[in-house]
Amino acid sequence: MTLPEGLIPGKIIAVHLNYHSRAAERGRTPTEPSYFFKPSSSISTGGDLVRPPGTELLTYEGEIAVIIGSEARNVTPGEASGHIGWFAPANDIGLQDFRWADRGSGVLAKGQDGFTPIGPAMAAHGLDHDALHLTTTVNGEVRQDTTGAGLIFTFAELIADLSRLMTLERGDVILTGTPAGTGVIVPGDVVEVALEGAGSVTSRVVGGTAELKPYGAMPKQTPEAIAFATGINPHRAMPLSTDALTLLRAVSTATLTVQLGRHGVQTTFLSGLRPTRPEMRMVGYARTLRYVAIRADVRESMRGSEDAQKRAVESVSPDDVVVMEARGETGAGTIGDILAARVLARGGAGIVTDGGVRDTPGVAALELPTYYRAANASSLWTAHIPMDIDLPITCAGVLVMPGDVLVGDGEGVVVLPAKLAERIAHDAYEVEQKESFALERVKAGESFRGLYPLSKEREGDYERWRATRPVNPSP
Repeated sequence: MTLPEGLIPGKIIAVHLNYHSRAAERGRTPTEPSYFFKPSSSISTGGDLVRPPGTELLTYEGEIAVIIGSEARNVTPGEASGHIGWFAPANDIGLQDFRWADRGSGVLAKGQDGFTPIGPAMAAHGLDHDALHLTTTVNGEVRQDTTGAGLIFTFAELIADLSRLMTLERGDVILTGTPAGTGVIVPGDVVEVALEGAGSVTSRVVGGTAELKPYGAMPKQTPEAIAFATGINPHRAMPLSTDALTLLRAVSTATLTVQLGRHGVQTTFLSGLRPTRPEMRMVGYARTLRYVAIRADVRESMRGSEDAQKRAVESVSPDDVVVMEARGETGAGTIGDILAARVLARGGAGIVTDGGVRDTPGVAALELPTYYRAANASSLWTAHIPMDIDLPITCAGVLVMPGDVLVGDGEGVVVLPAKLAERIAHDAYEVEQKESFALERVKAGESFRGLYPLSKEREGDYERWRATRPVNPSP
């Protein structure tokens, strides 16, 4: 970092989420800013950026750095801009393999040496804050491109907010948040963050050679860290091919259940659930949510925090199915039309619960297959506490693992283990083709004998009939 008088920041304060584009990407918009600290020893002027051995989730975040020019304490938003001395490009590097150990602090994931590259600073006086133009490139490809106008909380609002509780001193740095477009970088990648009018800071990722000492937390690629770093549902480890997805939208849950049984997998059909839209098909990946019984003291301790139900809904990825364990309790709804509409808006493929659903007319009006045990207008909190997401659950008596494939039709829902889903899709479709052939011949007046099941003597007839059919059904 190049500053007049060689200023060294007493503190670096980073904002968690502060761009509308990033909020849309993450599925939530904060109502107030939140922060974490980075040590001044993390500052660099760019150059080599070391990824330690055993780690994989090194991430970049291009940001506009605000550098305080004069002491600020209890300043108003109207006064705060006068305390900005300089702006500079910055990169808020993170090693998400340590995210599990930080418990929100960011110390290990964000505070390592060299993890805050800051470029040349330009004087803030007379600049239009909204017009400040930030770009981030990785290997020459633009990944982030934004201006100060995209901020949720302005530079002045951040300074005023912080100065209520602490003294901001000359040289302190505020990393004001990153826009959409962050991602994982690997050894050999070159990241450049540029602020128009100031210059840029460039980092090259290199693989570290010194093994980490086992004195404390060691890196882990947890599902949450993978999701944060990549934006991809980490439980979708075995995505289906386009062909398999198409086939699963054509075959019945009855056929799929039989095929699973032939592979030794029993108890896969979720009994007792009704569909809001029996004419619609559902195919998607399980995003699990567990409810526990209501208890007043636990409920009270959760007030003011975002509960697991809302976290699950706001983290839905395209083709996810939100599947809930509600213990078969139908004395309250487990979801209503507003959150169901949010699942649909985020690209969700459906909702499944072994409990109640409220606002059922509104839910049924959505183009979103929803399966439930009963309608109940009572609030979730009269019977349930949403406790956990993305862990194994039991729904309608069936074990559902995160990332399992759920298929629904007018009859109900069946769970396909992720590792078998691709094969089951093709096998089930072939079975249904044989059944279609049999049904066609029976309707034409033939006996079912030799047709259902298909005998060796009729295989030739079937193959000739099959050759006239499309390879895959229309989606």
